[in-house]
Parts: sequence; C-alpha cells; structure tokens
Amino acid sequence: MSTVSMAFSQLPLISPLQDNLHSLEYTTMTPVQALTLPVILAGKDVIAKAKTGSGKTAAFGLGILSAIKVDNYAVQSLVICPTRELAEQVAIELRRLARLMNNVKILTLCGGTPIAHQINSLEHGAHIIVGTPGRLLDHLQKNTLDLSELRLLVLDEADRMLDMGFEDDIVSIIKQAPAQRQTLLFSATYPDGIQKISNKIQQQAEFLAVDEVNNQIEQYFYEVDENSRKLLLAKLLTEHLAESTIIFCNTKIACQEVDNYLNQLGFSVIALHGDLEQREREQVLLQFTNKSKAILVATDVAARGLDIKELDLVINYQISYDPQVHVHRIGRTGRAGENGLAITLVAAHEMPKANLLEELEKITLNWQTVNNMTVDKSRIVKPVMQTVSLTIGRKNKVRPGDILGALTKDAGLEGNLIGKIIITDLYSYVAINHKAIKKVLEYFKQGKIKGKSVRARAL
Repeated sequence: MSTVSMAFSQLPLISPLQDNLHSLEYTTMTPVQALTLPVILAGKDVIAKAKTGSGKTAAFGLGILSAIKVDNYAVQSLVICPTRELAEQVAIELRRLARLMNNVKILTLCGGTPIAHQINSLEHGAHIIVGTPGRLLDHLQKNTLDLSELRLLVLDEADRMLDMGFEDDIVSIIKQAPAQRQTLLFSATYPDGIQKISNKIQQQAEFLAVDEVNNQIEQYFYEVDENSRKLLLAKLLTEHLAESTIIFCNTKIACQEVDNYLNQLGFSVIALHGDLEQREREQVLLQFTNKSKAILVATDVAARGLDIKELDLVINYQISYDPQVHVHRIGRTGRAGENGLAITLVAAHEMPKANLLEELEKITLNWQTVNNMTVDKSRIVKPVMQTVSLTIGRKNKVRPGDILGALTKDAGLEGNLIGKIIITDLYSYVAINHKAIKKVLEYFKQGKIKGKSVRARAL
C-alpha cells in the first residue's frame, strides 16, 4: 500500500503530544506512521509490515500515549520486544514522546537485571511496561505484574520473537490480559506464523504493509575463494570507507576469526556473539552505536532485535542459510529513506544459496570483480570517539544533563568533544573525542557528579 506525505498536525492528538512533536521537529510522518496512526488512533487492531528504522516505534508510541489515563497508576499498555536492547530503545523513545505529558511512568522489565529492583518499581505503579517475554512471564508467575487493566498491547518485531521460539510465552502472557483490548503487531517480514498468532490474539486486525524501499539498498555480490575470504573483506572495507559497518557471520567461530583478523590489521572492530555476558554485550553495542567503533562483527542470533540507525554498510561475510534472514540483515542499512549498501561474499560451495536467494526474492544478483587484493592500511577508518565508562547510573538519579554539566563546566571540555551519553541502571557511557580522553580520566580521579565520587575507565 502506498502512502502520501501527511503532517502530524492532522492527527487528533492531545496538545502535549502535538507540542512535543513540534519541539522535536517531527513535522511530516514517515510512510509507516501515515499508514498506521489513523487506524491505531481509531482503536482498531493492526498488523503492520514495516522495516526496523521506518518510524514504527513513534507510530505505536503515539497510539499508546494517546490512550493513557495518567491519573490511573495501573498498567494500561504493554510492549513485548524480542531483546533487552530493543526494549530499552523503545522505552527511551516513549519517554521522549511523553516528555510534555505529566507523570507518565514507563518501566522496562527484561532479563539481565535483578528482578527485586523491578518488583520494587512495580509496587509504585506504572502506566506502560516494555519488556521481554521471559521476564514478563516471571513477574506474572510471581503476581508482581497485573495486566487486568491493560488497554493496549504491542508485539514489536513479532517475526523475530517467533523465530526465537517465544510464541508459547507470548500466548501465556496475553491470557492474563483482558479480552477487550487493542492489539498492535509489528513485523519486518510476514511469515505464516504471523497470521497464525494474529488469529489467536487479535480481532478483525487490519493488515497494513508499507511499500518496501529495497531499491534504495544497493547489493553487490563477490565470488570468493574460501582461502581469500578474510583478505577480500579487508580490501572491501578500505574501498568503501564506511563510518558504520556490520559484518554478519553464520557461526560464532567465524565471528571470532574475523574480529581477530581485522583487529590485527588495525581496523576499529568489535564482536558480538552468544558467549558474552549481558554487561559485555551492552558495552559492545553502545561502543558501536556511539561510533567509538566503526565495525561490528556479529552472528544473526547475537544481532536479533538490534535497532541501529545510520548504518552505512552491511557485509555478509558468509551468505545466510535462509533468504529471509538475508533480507533482514541487509534491511539494517538504507533505513528511513536513506541509501544503503549491502555486500555479500559467496564461495563456490555457497552458490546454491545465492541461486535460491535470486529465485525467491526475484532479483538479479549484481556480481562484482576485484582488480587486486592489496589492503591499503592508510585507508582504514578510525573513529574520532572513544567510550568512557562511569560508575554512576539510573539508580543514582543521574541524567545526561548532569554528566554533560560535569564535563563542560567542571572538567572544562568543549561541548563538541562530547558525543552520545547512554545511561543504564548502574553505569553511564560517554563518547569522548580521543584528544580529550586523558583530561576526562584525570578529572574523575577527584571530580564528582551530583556530589557522588565517580570512577572512570576508557573502554
């Protein structure tokens, strides 16, 4: 279904939401917002097929915030996400959209953090819960989460949750919610399982599909000898000079090999795989998203649910076993109308997978050749930022403004040397220009934030 451009001001939103959208300079809706928001605001169930990065969080977020009764501290909306990282990102966006509304309380309930803290927060009430299936079930089984007044339910990245085997958990969670509610289901792809779960949990859902913009993702394919795969990868990285690249591997072993190889050559690279502890995983992701690292090497399992904006390049170091996974991988570049580039390396024994992709996706593969395999190390992209970890977090009631103030006013840094600030429960992570790292570490030997002594470490 195609969409016409439409202004947010045309929507029947309460004035705090309209005023906030204006202050955020959100004027024209993205296609997924223009397509889904009128239907969502009308209270109907929706199945929306839209890529990650298309603006879907704001679409269901505005629907959620429009339906909230602020004076009732019961859980009125629930967003179920496949991973903790996505849940955190959704919660951040909801808080941003709600910032001019009074006293809207949003909680994240995910694994990897102590459940006792979450139970304590729930005792004080919440309007909106964003969580992962396993931890939501834990709370329901402990009777620490009450969904009896739920009015709006969202399944975000529903296809990923089905892939990860969460269908039974999701159905169990929804059984504890009122039958009379609005249910929104967002999915990047539309496998058979989506319609099946919709039949179980939705009523007369309207199916809305945003026109795909795959023509904005240029795809190149390279035939490669297995022994030259890593060398060709390095060569292509020095040719395309991307600030932000994800390299996908089919196995954890390949992921580690690529990480080691590129690090030895001097590339700015970091790996994401299943062996990492939650905090290590968190640190890997934020170093990539705040542009302290230029390259993320990941397996599909580790990368599920990632919502990384401004991604210049995706490289399939090994072609995926599943054409649908290939589509999901390359869809991480070229988001929100931007142009993207995806490169796939294919060895002789992988040609059947390439042929299957061509057949199922009805595309002609664009095969490229390489003139020479020389890696010019002077062309390796080096980020200007490095991440500093601080031992202060959300539990200390710290906000980005507090950290920014300490660094600019007290430590004397210029604002343009400070990048993205990410705050978790116990730690904060700040992207700092390389030339200011020593000054920051020196300041925190005695400096404080909000009267609290803070230790700093460069990652």
